[in-house]
Amino acid sequence: MNDVIRRKSPRAPSMSLEEALERALKAYDRERLHPAPSDVMAQNIGYKNANSGTALSALASLRYFGLLSRPKEGFLAVSKEVEAYKFAPEEALRRSLLVSFLKRPALYADLLEKFASGLPSDATLRYELIQRGFAPQAADGALAAFRRSVDFACYYDESSDLAKPTPSFPDDLNEVGGNGPGVLEPESEPAQKYSVAKSQAESPTLPSLEDSSHDRIPVRLPGGRRAWLVIPSLFYKGDKVRLKAQIDLLLTQEDEESIDAEDGISG
Repeated sequence: MNDVIRRKSPRAPSMSLEEALERALKAYDRERLHPAPSDVMAQNIGYKNANSGTALSALASLRYFGLLSRPKEGFLAVSKEVEAYKFAPEEALRRSLLVSFLKRPALYADLLEKFASGLPSDATLRYELIQRGFAPQAADGALAAFRRSVDFACYYDESSDLAKPTPSFPDDLNEVGGNGPGVLEPESEPAQKYSVAKSQAESPTLPSLEDSSHDRIPVRLPGGRRAWLVIPSLFYKGDKVRLKAQIDLLLTQEDEESIDAEDGISG
C-alpha cells in the first residue's frame, strides 16, 4: 500500500481561551443567544464560511471551551455562560466563569489536575502531550494555546482560590454543567464531604449494583438498548462540569469526523 496514514492528534483547542472568548463575544453582539447557521456563525467569528479546515477548527475550539453550543443540526448558538460573563457585575464572578471555560476541554481539565501546584516547563508539557497521542508539531500548537489560556484565566494566581480543589455549592447563576443530576450539600463539614468524594473519584473499583453511595440513572438508547449513568451521591458542581465536558467532547468529535468524511478534510 502506498497510502500514508497520518496520525490524528487528540481533540484540543487550536486557539487560546482569550482569543476564543473574544470571538464568542463578537458573535454574541450579532446573534445574542439565537441559533444561527454554521456558515453565519463562522462569519461572525471572522471567516467566510464554515467549509474550510481553519474555520472548522476555530468553531470546534469555541465548542471545546463551552462558548458555543449546537442546539440543532447545522446550527450553532452562543452559550448562556458567555452572556453571564459579558454582564457579570463582579470581577470574582467573571474569573469564576473564566476558570469554568478553562476547565471545559477534557485535556485541559486533566492537565490542571495533574499539575495542581503549577505548570512545569514547556519541555515537560510537550513530552506529556506527545505521550497522550499528539504528533510533535501538533503538541507545540496545543501547548502554546494551553499555556496562554491558563495565563489569561490567572488560574495559578496566588491571590485566588479558584485553582484549589475545594467543593462548590450552587448559586443563582446557571451551572456550566447544565441541569445534570446531583445533590445539594449543606455548608457544614465541607472538607470531610470533599475528602470522601475525592477518594471515591480516585478509586479504580466500579461500584456494585448494591452500592447505596451511588445512583444508577437509566438512559434509553435507540433499538431497545439502555445505558447507565453511575453518579456518586456526593456530586459537586465541578463533577458536573467534567461530565458535561466529556460528553461535549464526544459530540464534537462525531461532528468533526462527519464533516471530514463529507468534505475530505483530515485532521
